[in-house]
Amino acid sequence: MNQIFDFLFSQYEGSSTLDVTLEIVAVVFGFLSVWFSKQNKIWVFPTGMISTAIFVYLLLKWGLLGDMMINGYYFIMSVYGWYIWTQTRDGHVAHPISRTTIKEKKISVVIFFATLIFVYVVYATFDKWNNWTAYIDTVTTAVFFVGMWLMARRKIENWIYWIIGDLISVPLYLYKGFVFTSFQYLIFTFIAILGYLAWKKSLDNPKLI
Repeated sequence: MNQIFDFLFSQYEGSSTLDVTLEIVAVVFGFLSVWFSKQNKIWVFPTGMISTAIFVYLLLKWGLLGDMMINGYYFIMSVYGWYIWTQTRDGHVAHPISRTTIKEKKISVVIFFATLIFVYVVYATFDKWNNWTAYIDTVTTAVFFVGMWLMARRKIENWIYWIIGDLISVPLYLYKGFVFTSFQYLIFTFIAILGYLAWKKSLDNPKLI
C-alpha cells in the first residue's frame, strides 16, 4: 500500500502547497462543470471557467503549453456557450439539445485539423517536440477543441469527443505525474458516458428538452 501511495504522490515532491491546493480546487470545479453539463444546466459554464482559469495558470507555470491552450480555449468557449445557452426564442430555449448538421460536421473537421496545425506551430516555436507526449497532446487538444465547440452549441456528439479525449488523458496525465488531474479525467469518462445517454434520452423524448 505504501508503495502505491509513494508512486501516486511522489510526483508532488517539491511542489508548493499552493499549487497542489489549486490543482485540487480546479479538479473539483472541473468535476462540477461536467456534471452540470450532463444535467444540461447553465452552471456548466461558470464552474468550468473557474476550473480552466486555475489550470491555465498552473499549466503555464509547469510549461505544458498544449494543455494550457486547451484550458484557455475552454475558457473562451465557456463564455460563448454561456451566451448561446441563455438565448431564448418565444419563451423557449433557442438552442436545445440536437444532432450536428452536415455544415457543423464540416466545421468540426476544420477545427480538428486547424488545431493540429496550430499546436504544431506553437510547439515548434517553443521547442516542445522533445517528448512523445507532445504528439499525444496535439491529438487530444484537437479532439477537445471540437468537443468543446459542439458542447457550446448543445450538440449531442460533443460527448463522443469528450469520451475519446478523456480515455487518452487518464494514462497521459498519470504518466506526466499529475495524479489528481488523471483521476479527474477518469471520473470525466464515466460522466461523459452518462451525459451522452441522458442527452440521447432527451432527444428521444423532446418533452424532456
